[in-house]
Amino acid sequence: MTGLAIDTSALVAILTKEPEGAVFKAVMLNCSQLVMSAASLLEARMVLYGRHPALPGELDALLVEMGITIEPVTATQSDIAFEVFRRYGKGTGHKAGLNFGDCFAYALAIERNTPLLFKGDDFVHTDVKSFEM
Repeated sequence: MTGLAIDTSALVAILTKEPEGAVFKAVMLNCSQLVMSAASLLEARMVLYGRHPALPGELDALLVEMGITIEPVTATQSDIAFEVFRRYGKGTGHKAGLNFGDCFAYALAIERNTPLLFKGDDFVHTDVKSFEM
């Protein structure tokens, strides 16, 4: 597989040793280009810090190990993320209920026209291409 956008949930699964974590890591090792939004990186650090203060450091090491490129948030991504929030965001009544970080992961995947690697059932209720396991 060539490219893949990474959502916070996939990295959290790896670092907190959730059952899907090993599969996510194997998938990423078989991709030539991995990207993550800088906004999603902040979300991942915040989530992981809340679980254990050492985990953000482990996240930084994982980013290097996997060769994940952190993409800055662009004005276009911000526009896409807002549209996504209006359609699928928490509080809109939509089944997806995407949060702030989710909207930026979606925006990056759409802008790059690449599948999104994630855990959970939120993105499956959107039109973003998801990685099929």
